[in-house]
Formats: sequence, C-alpha cells, structure tokens
Amino acid sequence: MTKFTGYRCSLCNTEYLPGQVTYTCPKDGGNLDIVLDFDAIRQKFQPEDLTSRAEDSLWRYLPLLPVSDPGGLGTPLRVAGWTPVFALPRLAKKLGLEHLWLKDESRNPTGSFKDRASAVVVSRAREIGAKVVVTASTGNAGAALAGMSAAVGQKAVIFAPKSAPPAKVAQLLVYGAKVILVDGSYDDAFNLTIKAAEEFNWYCRNTGYNPFTAEGKKTAALEIWEWDKGWRMENGEMVHHIPLTVFVPVGDGNIISGIHKGFKDLMALGWLDKMPRIMGVQAEGSAAIANAFHAKTEKIIPVSAKTIADSISVDLPRDGVRAVRAARDTGGTYIQVNDAEILQAIAILGLMGIFAEPAGATAYAGLVRAVEQGIIQAEDPVLVLNTGSGLKDVRAAMQAVAEAPIIEPTLEAVKRLI
Repeated sequence: MTKFTGYRCSLCNTEYLPGQVTYTCPKDGGNLDIVLDFDAIRQKFQPEDLTSRAEDSLWRYLPLLPVSDPGGLGTPLRVAGWTPVFALPRLAKKLGLEHLWLKDESRNPTGSFKDRASAVVVSRAREIGAKVVVTASTGNAGAALAGMSAAVGQKAVIFAPKSAPPAKVAQLLVYGAKVILVDGSYDDAFNLTIKAAEEFNWYCRNTGYNPFTAEGKKTAALEIWEWDKGWRMENGEMVHHIPLTVFVPVGDGNIISGIHKGFKDLMALGWLDKMPRIMGVQAEGSAAIANAFHAKTEKIIPVSAKTIADSISVDLPRDGVRAVRAARDTGGTYIQVNDAEILQAIAILGLMGIFAEPAGATAYAGLVRAVEQGIIQAEDPVLVLNTGSGLKDVRAAMQAVAEAPIIEPTLEAVKRLI
C-alpha cells in the first residue's frame, strides 16, 4: 500500500508529487505538509490494529507514517518514542487541578524529543539512498541525528553554535558525527547547513525545513491519543469527556506543529472524536511565535533570542506559521515565561523525580502561568510535555538549586548541619 501520496504547501496549498520537491514550497518557501492516503489507510486498518501491536516504540504507528519499515531491530533507531506518561498528583493538588500528567521525552535513546524526527528522517534518507544527512542544532536535534545515524551506519554532519552546552556537544562527538561548531547563532548554523547541503548534495534534516521532521514529531500525538483513550475509561465506559489540554515548549515551532499534524491525521481518519487543546509556551527572550499569535497574524517577525533554554532559543522560527495555527485552531493560546520561572520549574519537577532541561521545564512553567491567569480550570485534564533530559545542560540545572554543603568527614559535622 502506498500511503505517502505527496506534499501540500501550508501557505498556498499547492500540491506536489513525492518526487517533485524535497524541502519547502518552490513558490513561496512555505513548509510542506506530507499528504497521506487516508482512504487507503482506513480500508486496511482500524485503530485496534495499531494499539494492539507488540512494538513499544513510535514504529507501532508505521501505517500512519510516510516511510517503510526501517529495519534496525534491536538498535536505538527502533526504540525511539513510546515514552512514559507520569501522574503528578502532588503538583495537581498544589495547582488546584483534578488531573495532571507529564509525558517524559527524556526517556528517548539520546535523551530528547528530537529522536522521533531523526528516526523518521534517517529512515527516509536510507530509502532515497542519501550518503550523508546534515542538520543544524543547538544540541538535541544534532544528538538525535547522530545517535540514530550511528545505530544504522549512516554518515551525519552537525553544525552547532559554539555556545551549545558541552554535554550536548559531547553526545554529538561520541556518536561519531562530523561536528562543526559555528561562531554564530543557531540561525547562522541553520542557513549554513542549507548552503552546505546544496553544495555537497547532502540530505538536510533541518527542523521546520524537512517535511519528514514533523511526521516523526507527530508520533507523540499518536501516543497521547492512545493513552488518552485509556485513562478516560472506567469499567469499560467513557466517563471523562472534557478534551485534553497539552502544554508544549516552543522554539522553531516544529514540535507543536508536528503534534497538531498527528491529531489532524487522526481526525481525518475518524479515529479522534475531539481535538485536544494545544498550548504553546515560549521563553520571553525567544517569543517570535507567541508575539505573532497575540497580534492575530501569521507573519513571524524575528527577535534577538536570549534565554537559558537553549533548545528553544531561536531568532527566526522556521515553522512559525504552522505553530501559530496549532494553538489557534485547537482553541489554545501562547504563554510566555521568563528564565527565573523556567529554573523554578526545573527544581519543582525535580522534586517529582523528573529531571528536565530548561526547554522541557518551560512547558510546566507555562502551566503555572496559565493557572494563575485563569486559562486552565480545575476540571481541565492537562498533560505537560518534557522535551529533554536535565543531563543535557547541567550548568542550567545547577542554577535551579542550592549548592551542596561541604563538611569534614565526621558525624559531628553532620549533626551541626542538620
């Protein structure tokens, strides 16, 4: 069955066959949505055909992905996704909520949400015979590409700003990727990556540029859909009917647009009754998409990004239009939080047993703001997305907590301390 039938421009709606384009719309540069043959999928599959699969990874949803089976059994490529959802009853009580959960993407093979996109892009690269895959990254996307590529012997090149956290750069190098640090911003690295891909005929994974990245990221929505159906049931009957609200940290905009795409695909198949409400959360120092949303426009005006949350620090978001629509079209909104709130969120989540990097903690900080502003009500079921491990940026984590005391190795010293 041929599921992948082509692309549709998100701006002008022009449609293209699979071989006509690779990255963005030739007419206006708009991001391309991958088009699937929903009629063919519906004829061959029912929801139970996916949810009953034994494979506990994003590949359980292969019938809804525009790539063929990637192989790689027993490798990190094959175990990306299917991350746990944790209940947070103590935080729910503190915030006055009845239901609160966190989906922990730090459990992915390289420690971040970006493994989802990279697994699908690497699979696509193998299908088209690409010798080298290249990406720009502040760390997580690059680590994901490097790790997924290493798992199957694919060559990878990563351009990262020299300011990227050392732990993230270490991951890139350990996975064997060719790492090039750029004396500039993420946006500088992004532009250089595109030029290099054109010059050397490399396959470019760049977020918000390669349409297959959103297809990988939509798998989180498919997992949320499957999990959401389960928690609402009691004794075989549906008892909770208020749609889920999902809080997503936003930088380039590709994660939130990918999650929106996943829910839209499920709606198109008739497998999702109610669209979840999607909330985008941006750092105040990198809020180009939030600014556009509140100005009621799809025109994204660049900012000079500066925030402790490096993974969502972007001057010009590359998937801004679709990111605006993800919140607007689902009845959601955009919330901005400052770096102090992000650091506080790291500490609070840590007390729940969850170690989030700044970008991941941003989503919880946004929820706190939303409750304070009355956007979220007590009865609203809420899921927060933690997009990466705190081990990715230990320097930031140390700013969120008090330093550990140093004492003499005596019991008397312990007694004085406690």
